[in-house]
Amino acid sequence: MVNTTRTTESFLDTDMYKLTMGQFAFHRYNDVSVKYAFKNRTKDVSLPAVVDEGKLRQELDRIQYTRPTSNELTYLAGLKNNGEQLFKDDYLGFLENIVLPDYNLTVKNGEFDFEVDGPWGAGIYWETPALATFNTLYYRGLMQNMDSDQLRVIMEKGANNLERKIETLEENPNVRFMEFGTRRRFDQEWQEGVVSKLKARVPNQIVGTSNVYLAMKLGLEPMGTNAHEMDMVMSGIYHDSDLDIKASHNRFLEEWFDEYGVGLSIALTDTYGSDFFLDDMSYEQARNWKGLRQDSGDPAAFARRQIGFYEKNRIDPKTKLFVPSDGLNVEKIADLQNEFGNRINVVAGWGTNLTNDLGLRPLSLVMKAVESNGYGTVKLSDNPAKTMGSLEDVARFKDIFDYDDAKYAMEECVY
Repeated sequence: MVNTTRTTESFLDTDMYKLTMGQFAFHRYNDVSVKYAFKNRTKDVSLPAVVDEGKLRQELDRIQYTRPTSNELTYLAGLKNNGEQLFKDDYLGFLENIVLPDYNLTVKNGEFDFEVDGPWGAGIYWETPALATFNTLYYRGLMQNMDSDQLRVIMEKGANNLERKIETLEENPNVRFMEFGTRRRFDQEWQEGVVSKLKARVPNQIVGTSNVYLAMKLGLEPMGTNAHEMDMVMSGIYHDSDLDIKASHNRFLEEWFDEYGVGLSIALTDTYGSDFFLDDMSYEQARNWKGLRQDSGDPAAFARRQIGFYEKNRIDPKTKLFVPSDGLNVEKIADLQNEFGNRINVVAGWGTNLTNDLGLRPLSLVMKAVESNGYGTVKLSDNPAKTMGSLEDVARFKDIFDYDDAKYAMEECVY
């Protein structure tokens, strides 16, 4: 029988970086207006043909008014960053009474049009539970008319695929990874089962999970820092000129480090192309930040560039982190560890392939900040297929950030 329970378990059933980014926004830019928009990048799949709109609205309505419980707030208050309280009391007080901004849901051209427009400090929490909900309801819709034998085949395939992954991990004991699969999971119950089994079988290899609810429930480290959203929103806040937009990138790095210090200093490099990022990051920042996260393009090529970047700055790469996190499977993770593990610290962020590998096709669903402070935002990426923004804004930002599509290989958006 297909699971028909709710799609998320609590306010903390979200990615850790939504909370760390949320506190940053609350402390510095709480009332800046930000618009988020959902996009299905799997062009040959129509979600409204599978997902019941009434059930979707029911779940979105529930999520909008879900708040952290007193036990969850106590848990958040106990998390540390370099020995100090990670989430401050003023922020926890804000979360205690939070209500997410209203959403707008329609169907246009055969696809759901889902948007949220409101203050950054509250709107930021929509992304992860909304994406998890779209995914979960899609798979429930696919399975609702299957018989017991068909359902058993799917569950058995998922279990067998997970067992194969675990066996590969056991054969590669130096591999370390974080579970990053909440947004595109099969469903919450499956994700929890996967993470529980990984903790039991390879406890020294899974270093944590991005899912705060599962971290709390299973006694794992909640892990996450920041996303493309930060650079994109900052470009709208500091938008008076092209120079201001360009400078907003490094301004974010400075303000983030001021907020969290070295503890959460993993930088995401590809909002405007990693070429620009590596040119824009100062020697002091390269020295002080713990490492870099790769989220598009060829991870092996990025690892070589990251190592070269540190060596050029006379920084020992072995003291830094390389965090690949784009469309990984266990074989890619093991290959990266085996090739680069003796030159730089490799800790993979493993998502969709880990929590949604049951033989049903994974979808490429995203929800991004498309406007900030009234201005259109842009994401350029190390994969031109992931470019986001209006044609006019994209052209302008390519000039500002000296972005050349020819430098980057066009790849299919698998996840």
